[in-house]
Amino acid sequence: MTDSAPKVNLLGMPIEKLEAFFLSIGEKSFRAKQVMKWIHHFGVSDFNDMTDLGKALRQKLSDIAEIRGPEVVYEGISKDGTRKWLVKVEGGSSVETVLIPEGNRATLCVSSQAGCILDCSFCSTGKQGFNRNLTAAEIIGQVWIASQAVTKKQGANDQAITNVVMMGMGEPLLNFDNVVDAIHIMMQDWGYGISKRRVTLSTAGVVPALDQLREVLDISLAISLHAPNDELRNQLVPLNKKYPIKELFAACHRYLEVMGERRVITVEYTLISGVNDRPEHARELVKVLRELPCKVNLIPFNPFSLSDYKRSSRNAVKAFQDILIAAGYTATIRSTRGDDIDAACGQLVGQVEDRTRRNSRYIDAANIG
Repeated sequence: MTDSAPKVNLLGMPIEKLEAFFLSIGEKSFRAKQVMKWIHHFGVSDFNDMTDLGKALRQKLSDIAEIRGPEVVYEGISKDGTRKWLVKVEGGSSVETVLIPEGNRATLCVSSQAGCILDCSFCSTGKQGFNRNLTAAEIIGQVWIASQAVTKKQGANDQAITNVVMMGMGEPLLNFDNVVDAIHIMMQDWGYGISKRRVTLSTAGVVPALDQLREVLDISLAISLHAPNDELRNQLVPLNKKYPIKELFAACHRYLEVMGERRVITVEYTLISGVNDRPEHARELVKVLRELPCKVNLIPFNPFSLSDYKRSSRNAVKAFQDILIAAGYTATIRSTRGDDIDAACGQLVGQVEDRTRRNSRYIDAANIG
């Protein structure tokens, strides 16, 4: 490797790729487990601090490799304990990561793309357009950053990450390979050891990639549905014009068949006042979900500046839920968390707004911990 050659970033390598890397430089494959534990268990980014590696190997790694995550620009802390990190990735784009503590759980919402090409009408991320896919290092780097932050700053709402949801900025299945590598690291013992039931990928319904996913990962699956029929979903989720509800549900069935266990799909349904929240919509949803093993997560719309949509009233949300429950479905209402720092579902935009500098809940990254 010449002096001008870029260093290899080891942060985004799952165990199989890290083993291959060590073999490629003439080292034993077991070094991969040692280094992976240093990176993900202890948050170490300097090879010289990896004390169970020989001095010669540490120097070799320093010369040809690096451990580099995205740069934290700001951290926002909500009055409800939700934390949001704005991280800068290569090329100058920024993405957002949200940690939601609740009881014994701490759920990290991770982004997979800078921006999003799908342009769902109720989501602020889509309004900024699409920049690029994140690398595996930039995806798992969000987990790496959050894990170190809660380790260093153990407050009343701080605890180890128990769940990861690929529900941040972007459509995960449109960045397939990098997302799969990052999820493998989340689940592997030398990474974060998170159970397959506690890692959830949310998709708007990229059917070919969903079929591919069942061949390589066994994780929980969520579908961003948001409408009970194709006509309405075409307006809210333009991807539906390419992969309509019937095709999407067929892919969901194929995914469940491969899992082999008794599993269900989480159906996400954002309730927008006067658009998709009427009793007739709920009754139609009951019919369309009849053949799909699922539970329903109702999400009151979270307003943002570029949308004229309004949040459904509490009465409308409760009435919608009651219809689903009466029909035998498990239907929960997602609590709105972190909307005072624009960290709620559908609000992630990957930029620092002027009000950030005025908001005392935001702190400079240098002061974290």
